[in-house]
Amino acid sequence: MAITFDKPSVYQRIVALLRGYDGPLLLGALILSLIGLITMYSVGADHGTRFYGHARNLGVAAVVMFVVAQIPPQRLMALALPLYTVGLVLLLAVEFFGIERKGSQRWLDLGVVIQPSELMKVALPLMMAWWFQRREGQIRALDYVIAAALLLAPWFLIFLQPDLGTSLLVLASGLFVLFFAGLSWKLIIPPLLLGLVGVTVLIVMEDAWCAPGVDWVVLHEYQRIRVCTLLDPFQDPLGKGFHIIQGMIAIGSGGTWGKGYMQGTQTHLEFIPERTTDFIFAAFSEEFGLIGFVVLAAAYVFLIGRALTIALDGPTLFARLLAGAMALNIFVYVFVNMGMVSGILPVVGVPLPFVSYGGTAMVTIGFGLGVLLAVAKAKRLMQS
Repeated sequence: MAITFDKPSVYQRIVALLRGYDGPLLLGALILSLIGLITMYSVGADHGTRFYGHARNLGVAAVVMFVVAQIPPQRLMALALPLYTVGLVLLLAVEFFGIERKGSQRWLDLGVVIQPSELMKVALPLMMAWWFQRREGQIRALDYVIAAALLLAPWFLIFLQPDLGTSLLVLASGLFVLFFAGLSWKLIIPPLLLGLVGVTVLIVMEDAWCAPGVDWVVLHEYQRIRVCTLLDPFQDPLGKGFHIIQGMIAIGSGGTWGKGYMQGTQTHLEFIPERTTDFIFAAFSEEFGLIGFVVLAAAYVFLIGRALTIALDGPTLFARLLAGAMALNIFVYVFVNMGMVSGILPVVGVPLPFVSYGGTAMVTIGFGLGVLLAVAKAKRLMQS
């Protein structure tokens, strides 16, 4: 007698495919994506294709996430050295052959115009996690020095382009790996205190430091202007300070409940610059108010909290370090974007994850979520 097998339905196949993934992490990403689409439909209404473009970017990021989620952490580890090497070579090529736009030399024309610094958001934490995995059980002070060199080389090349926003994100991703690898607080606290003292001196002596003609040496002129504009945006309210002032007005005018969906006057009368990209948080706050902010912040806390839980439970040191860096990268995106729009950080061009329009950043975030899903799946397979 012939044995027959029932062919699984499409539903059963989808359930089987999703069974290995971390449900809470996917739920957090889904909630934030829906918030992003709802917000973009309103603030991007005057831009025609921005809503559909944002939906496309989220779709591409989802594909990247699911593809990366199929790769076991040990396979990802094999990509670390090649990706880092290629990224570093491309950054060096930018210095000699890069395309300059708006005073910054960040792009290469290889038939297709690319921005190599974006690759380093992924390649650097991969490389540093790979390095500490190789040294597991025998990590010495010299290993942290080598890891710091791996971090500072690409950071310095990106800073020179100049690209303050991307260099900040790359620096943060590397510092997170160093922190999770067990770097002593004795080495962490002094630079933090030094930075705090520096910021205090800058605020107290603002008039002297921000006077016309003062050269800060380590910063480009436009970067100096951004910092001085942060300290007092009303010095040039219709010029350099316009972005920050309008962002703060929009956030404050939203009140507790907001002005209502698609009813934001600052947004739709085009007072908010870059309202679909860097300053979308101001537009969101105007329409949804404090209550909307609480919901959005809670969604980010849920996603990042779940991501850190996955990182802590990673099956290997490499998986824990990489997943931890990917989790806190999302935190840096959120903190820097909300901070610069609220007027507590300089404007550095960092998007709000899942909400701002932008393909490259969403692909990077999709890769990070894919890493987290892969680590969670590897842990489950080891337990089963």
